[in-house]
Amino acid sequence: MELGLAGRTALITGASKGIGRAIAEGLAAEGCHLHLAARTKADLETVREAIGARWNVNVNVHPADLSDGDNCRALAAAAGDLDILVNNAGAIPGGDLLAIEEPRWRQAWDLKVFGYVNLARAVYPAMQARGRGGVIINIIGLGGELLSANYIAGSAGNAALMAFSRALGADSFDSGVRVVGINPGMVATDRMRTLLETRAERQFGDKSRWREYMKELPQQRAAEPREVADAVAFLASDRASYISGTVLTIDGGTAHRRER
Repeated sequence: MELGLAGRTALITGASKGIGRAIAEGLAAEGCHLHLAARTKADLETVREAIGARWNVNVNVHPADLSDGDNCRALAAAAGDLDILVNNAGAIPGGDLLAIEEPRWRQAWDLKVFGYVNLARAVYPAMQARGRGGVIINIIGLGGELLSANYIAGSAGNAALMAFSRALGADSFDSGVRVVGINPGMVATDRMRTLLETRAERQFGDKSRWREYMKELPQQRAAEPREVADAVAFLASDRASYISGTVLTIDGGTAHRRER
């Protein structure tokens, strides 16, 4: 399917690895010019070199801590005229109400919640004003749907971003800007494997048994990062021109799966 994205410009945060890197590669394959942001310059340079070796697109890298609102605004100014913003940076730790102390809770939300809000605030007015619209895609997570007291900071933060995407996307459509969210379930990244190894070590005393958790998932596998990236490319394109103010779930049905 021709998506018509060639020549458009996208900013992707958390782009140095995992889902963010897959999104960068997916949009590069469609001909998008890229601005990539993450904390570590060396990791971003590695991604830039890999993309440059395969696709003839411009790639600019921006090392930045996006938990700081000033850095979000500076990043938006440096990236300039954008067609696509993909908010993806951030991870919120697991733990119950008493396990996650206030400083850690605030630190996580400063990046994953307020980082998304601040960057959207910096980009949205320009997308409105230029007359040709734009797309803001928030990569959120299944924790906002599968609420858990043992992931309370993540459940609450993700639920807030789901509401943010729906509320903004409902009105933004009137000015030609679309806002959508994506809730990936478990995705086969290095971070996922590390988390499952830790869980297996704690439960079984053997981290090599992490694959046993795949048996709990539909098709006994996690989603691949490219599957999330493909959804981003479609939602960023004019093929999705009537989609705004909604959240797409990519989880193989996990959120609605029932015990058999």
